[in-house]
Amino acid sequence: MIEPSVALQTALRATLISDPAVTALVQPEHIRTGRPDRFPCVIMSGGSTQYLGRASGGQHLARVNLDCHVWAVEDGADTAKAIGFAVSRAVIALADAQEGFTIDQLDQPRVIWLRDVQPELSYTHGVIEIEAVIRWRD
Repeated sequence: MIEPSVALQTALRATLISDPAVTALVQPEHIRTGRPDRFPCVIMSGGSTQYLGRASGGQHLARVNLDCHVWAVEDGADTAKAIGFAVSRAVIALADAQEGFTIDQLDQPRVIWLRDVQPELSYTHGVIEIEAVIRWRD
């Protein structure tokens, strides 16, 4: 098992690029980590891991937080919110079987839509917070 936040991020990207509702709005190569330089895009960042300890059968537990940043230019908020909704729906499928770990709990506690700091550029930026409790064996 790789570091838990990286494992969740990898699984999330695989889920998003295989979801037709998401890829109808965002090209798969624009779903990644890094900086928003091609639009629209989904940028995964802010991974953090809180180790929760050991469980029965030699398993480990961790709470993982990850942010999905949605960026869009065209049609402003309408496009960004459509992408955000497609991403949120796809995240639900993330709870299904993953290679190397199991997701015991999966939440999307908040979606935040931020005001454009440069209105002349017409960017819309949203942040989808994802929180998961994952379990794995050594």
